[in-house]
Amino acid sequence: MTRKEPADTPLGDAFHLYDTTLRDGAQREGISYSVTDKLAVARLLDDLGVGFIEGGWPGALPKDTEFFARAASGELKLDHAALVAFGATRKAGAKAEQDKQVRALLDSQAPVVTLVAKSDLRHIERALRVDVDEACEMVRDTVSFLVGEGRRVFLDAEHFFDGYAFSPDTALKVLDAGMNAGADVAVLCDTNGGQLPLGLAETVREVKERTGFRLGIHCQDDTSCAVANSVAAVQAGVTHVQCTANGYGERAGNADLFAVTGNLVTKLGMEVLPTGGAAELTRVSHALAEIANLAPYTHQAYVGASAFAHKAGLHASAIKVDPLLYNHIDPASVGNDMRVLVTEMAGRASLELKGRELGVDLAGQPEALTSAVRKVKKLESEGWSFEAADASLELLLRREVDGPQSDVLDEPPFELESYRVVLDHRSDGEVVSEATVKVHVAGQRVIATAEGNGPVHALDAALREALSPHLSWLDSVELADYKVRILPGHPGTDAVTRVLVETSDGEREWTTVGVHGNIVEASWLALCDALVHKSLSEGGNP
Repeated sequence: MTRKEPADTPLGDAFHLYDTTLRDGAQREGISYSVTDKLAVARLLDDLGVGFIEGGWPGALPKDTEFFARAASGELKLDHAALVAFGATRKAGAKAEQDKQVRALLDSQAPVVTLVAKSDLRHIERALRVDVDEACEMVRDTVSFLVGEGRRVFLDAEHFFDGYAFSPDTALKVLDAGMNAGADVAVLCDTNGGQLPLGLAETVREVKERTGFRLGIHCQDDTSCAVANSVAAVQAGVTHVQCTANGYGERAGNADLFAVTGNLVTKLGMEVLPTGGAAELTRVSHALAEIANLAPYTHQAYVGASAFAHKAGLHASAIKVDPLLYNHIDPASVGNDMRVLVTEMAGRASLELKGRELGVDLAGQPEALTSAVRKVKKLESEGWSFEAADASLELLLRREVDGPQSDVLDEPPFELESYRVVLDHRSDGEVVSEATVKVHVAGQRVIATAEGNGPVHALDAALREALSPHLSWLDSVELADYKVRILPGHPGTDAVTRVLVETSDGEREWTTVGVHGNIVEASWLALCDALVHKSLSEGGNP
């Protein structure tokens, strides 16, 4: 385990970007990191360039103890970050050097320790059940002992803002105890997440003026203000910010590392990451979501797939002139992309920009563009949606631009003669679907039959059986996701169905759409578009 500190970032030790995904973020409902997961998360955060990575609470949680042991054994090599062990002060009436939990912090071999200490009089008296003097001595003794053992110490003042509002003198006495004993940073924690930016910033300024201490900030998101509160605290003078990846954390979560960093870098001009680090924000955000087994939040600021997505035609017209007219930053600066969404709101500019994104040049082809806009609006009014089905939209645009001159589209990989699907409910209760397809492929008429666990599965299996001998790439293509939606305005069993099919070939994914009153036909339309689009990417080769 590399012990590099101060952090290897442009601002060095002058500003700390501190991540606590592996401890505070892991408290989110639905997240359970294995030790292997924790090591992978730490490597990604280090690649990004954060200054400090809090690995967990050694001695209190077995997985965290194992994580630090494996890190110390050489499994975790950090190029930018210092590893941090989190823990509590010694127990009342004891000595720090004799406290097992404190000794576990030393045994972790982490070069930095963050100690949590209660700074709210009510918590001291009701939860710790000690007086303020003893609470301060617990802080002073533990910090002094760890510093004497060569550890850098940060003090997390738990419930600080609530405690400061209730009893300012008590909250400040706790800070005094830790900082005068050798702690480097007094971290003001909005543990209940109830603060708002203006009030929080005012408290930070007041505490900084009264103490002169180096201050940090740790915000929960219960008012949906954790990011705003963290940035406001920086503007008020803190130089240490604690965050979690994608805002993971208990209850409503924590301050989102990627939103906070995006704001510090692009809005305040602070070089809190190594050169090129900001352009990795989107990639790392999505990679960490995968490890947590959570879908990336599409509308997340800076790094979400929809963060720079535009639907309205008015926006698209301006973007065509200058993308920054409707983007607050260049998406590439945080590793993201601008997208134009095509819906019934689409105008000529929207479709032209979307075509350019998909590799279809509509510029200088006013008739094709007009026809495409008209067709999209008509199909959208009938329930089709191209917003999430780029592959189907690309095929539509190519048909408008190339018309019958398009070899790939004029000669698709197969031509349907007919298909039939039968549902067989057997006497033993088993339900089996059987599909038969008749297609023309490579100049041959092919008939294939297959069973499946549903009509769409059976149809897909029969189509594959018919086409596999003729399409060399078909074995690499598989259904990645299948979504069905009943469209409004047609209630009951006579409803119109929209099907979205996401297909993958192991290297990329693409989405197609089908709409029909019959769910099987809607699925067939989407499945066919998926294969035609793959054939298009193969240059029409079988």
